[in-house]
Amino acid sequence: MFAFSRSVGVPDVMPKTLDGQITMEKTPSYFVTNEAPRRIHSMAKDTKLIVVVRNPVTRAISDYTQTLSKKPEIPTFEVLAFKNRTLGLIDASWSAIRIGIYALHLENWLQYFPLSQILFVSGERLITDPAGEMAKVQDFLGLKRIVTEKHFYFNKTKGFPCLKKPEDSSAPRCLGKSKGRTHPKIDPDVIHRLRKFYKPFNVMFYQMTGQDFEWEREESEK
Repeated sequence: MFAFSRSVGVPDVMPKTLDGQITMEKTPSYFVTNEAPRRIHSMAKDTKLIVVVRNPVTRAISDYTQTLSKKPEIPTFEVLAFKNRTLGLIDASWSAIRIGIYALHLENWLQYFPLSQILFVSGERLITDPAGEMAKVQDFLGLKRIVTEKHFYFNKTKGFPCLKKPEDSSAPRCLGKSKGRTHPKIDPDVIHRLRKFYKPFNVMFYQMTGQDFEWEREESEK
């Protein structure tokens, strides 16, 4: 999640924002931290918020993959995902699962910020059409569309778009090694159960945002 503000930054934490400037601060955990909306609103209620979301099933597996790379001794995804696998009870208290219940978190933010101050960016479309998603971001922030198709190229090794070499740099700009890791193979039955678990929350999220992220359609095509 990204927070943007035109107001004066917090002393010793964020730089002061001058007229005509936008100060940006990125912390993914904001979206799922209960106290964050109230605190940000009390600091700068006109802040614009950008939330990048992706298919919650894929997001949960990606989350697990990141943790596994640091703690290879952790239990399997299948073990962590269930309270009781025989009964098919998903463990929604596990952070990798809970974060993907987007409607739950958004409900908290809407108590403090109107929907008009929040932009939801599709993680899937950031890969397939990065320029298109960036156009929405620039429009949302009231910026001229400087970043366009010419600034991206698809990196086959990484599996996602990267920024082309800037004039003052010797190399293209791609996300680090922690991004684009190969996901472990997950039992198809577990994937199916997770899809069923998330579906009503996804539908609720679509209704709340007025956007259909097509995660169910994406899964039916696999």
